[in-house]
Amino acid sequence: MGRTSRKRSRLPRRVVATSAAFIMGGGALVAVNVYANAGEGADRPPPRGSEGAGQQVSTISCPDVGNELPEVPGAARGEVDRRLADLDGQITEAYGQFARTPDKESLLAPLAEKRRETLGGIANTLDEAGARPPEGLDGMAPCTLRADDQGQGERDGQDQEQGQGQSGNGPEAGDFVEIESVRPNVKRPRNGRDASRGTFTTKCGRNENGKFNPDNVIVAPGVSNGAHHMHDYVGNQATDAFSSDADLAAGQTSCRNQGDKSTYYWPVLRLQNGQNEDDAQADGGGKDQNVGEIQTPASVTLKFAGNPVSKVVAMPRFLRIITGDAKAFTNGDANANASWSCTGFENRQLTDKYPICPEGSKVVRTFNFQSCWDGQNTDSANHRTHVAFADRRTGACPRGFRAIPQLVQRVVYDVPPGPGFAVDSFPEQLHKPVTDHGDFINVFDERLMRRVAKCVNSGQRCT
Repeated sequence: MGRTSRKRSRLPRRVVATSAAFIMGGGALVAVNVYANAGEGADRPPPRGSEGAGQQVSTISCPDVGNELPEVPGAARGEVDRRLADLDGQITEAYGQFARTPDKESLLAPLAEKRRETLGGIANTLDEAGARPPEGLDGMAPCTLRADDQGQGERDGQDQEQGQGQSGNGPEAGDFVEIESVRPNVKRPRNGRDASRGTFTTKCGRNENGKFNPDNVIVAPGVSNGAHHMHDYVGNQATDAFSSDADLAAGQTSCRNQGDKSTYYWPVLRLQNGQNEDDAQADGGGKDQNVGEIQTPASVTLKFAGNPVSKVVAMPRFLRIITGDAKAFTNGDANANASWSCTGFENRQLTDKYPICPEGSKVVRTFNFQSCWDGQNTDSANHRTHVAFADRRTGACPRGFRAIPQLVQRVVYDVPPGPGFAVDSFPEQLHKPVTDHGDFINVFDERLMRRVAKCVNSGQRCT
C-alpha cells in the first residue's frame, strides 16, 4: 500500500450535524445515526431489524494472542509480529463480511482455520528460535460472536422512532454521557519528601501538516496498514511501518526543540457528519470502516512529569511505550487506559464513555503513560512488560522497576456538542471509547533527555 500523507479537510466549527444527533430537553438522546455516511455504499450493513428477530450479535471477539507472548527471542520477533498482524487482518476480513452474512456463526469456522494455521506458524518460529511456545496456543484459534449490549435497548427504540438504522459499526448512544452528570473522580498520590516535582514540556504542534498513516511501527513493524485505523502523528516525520531506529534518528521533527525527534501518535478522531475524508476508499479509512471527517486537534500538550515518591532516571533512547489497549472492547479493560473529559471538567475522567461537553467546553483526551521502566529493555515481545504503571495509591514503582519521566499527553478538540464523533479503531472494536490508546518512541537526543530528568528531579518547569 502507498503510504497515506494527505491534507485533511477543514470543517466550520460549532455546527451541529443533524445526521449526528437530535437532543431533547433534559439531555435525553432521542435519535443517533452517527455512521450514516455518504461514502458508504454496497458494503454498508443493513438497517437493524433486517436480521433474524432477537438477534443482537454485533461483532467478532477473538483471543488476543500478542498479550500471551511476553517472551519471544529477538531473532524471532519480526516474524512473530508479522504473523500477529496477519491475525488482525483475518479478523478484519471476517468482520467485513459480517453485515452481509445472515448466519453469523458461519464466519467462525473458516476464521478459526486461518487462525490455527497462523498460530502454527508462530509456534514453528518460536521452536526454530529455541523458545517454547506458550501452553494452549492452538486453543486461541476459535473466536466467538459478541453482542454490543452498551445502550442496545435505547438504540433499538431510537431506530424505530427515526425509521432508519445504524450501520452497526458504532458508536452507540449509550457510549456517550454528559460530563456534567459525572462526579469528580480524579485522585492522585500525595508527593513525598523525595518526590520529583518538576516538568518538561515539548512543543511539537498538533499535526497541522496532516501526517497520518494506518501503520503501527511498534506493534506491526514492516506491515502496511498494521493498525487498520488511521493515526495522527506529531514529532518525528519519518515514522511509518518501515522506520528503523536509524531512520527515526535521521528524520525531521515537528518539535520546536530539534533535539526531540520522538514519535508521538494516536488514533484520529472523526466527526460523523456525513462528509467523506480523503481516505474514504483507502486502507485504515473507509476500507476498514473508519469514516467521517478527521479533526485536527485544537491543541496538543506533551509534558513529562515526575514521580510522587522518588527521583527519575533518564529514559533510554528508542524506548517504546504503548498505553491503553486498541482491542479493549473485546479484550476487557485489563490494559485499558483511556481518559476522556471536557475542558473545565478535567477532574472528571471517563474510560468507557465519550463525553458530551456543554457549550463552550471542548473534548479532551488524556494519555498518562507508564512511568516505570525495567532498567534493561527498550521494548518487549508484548510491548508491555518492559514498562509498568506506578502504584495508583502510593505512586511507587513495582519492585525491579525504576521511575522515568512520565509522558502526559493531552489532546483537545473543538467539536460540536453531542454524540457526533468517534475515534478510529479496529473495525470489530466498534469505535468504543475504551479502545483509545497512545504510542510513543523516545528519540530525544541523549543530552536533552538528561536535561529532562534533571528538570523533573529539581522541581523546575522547563521547555
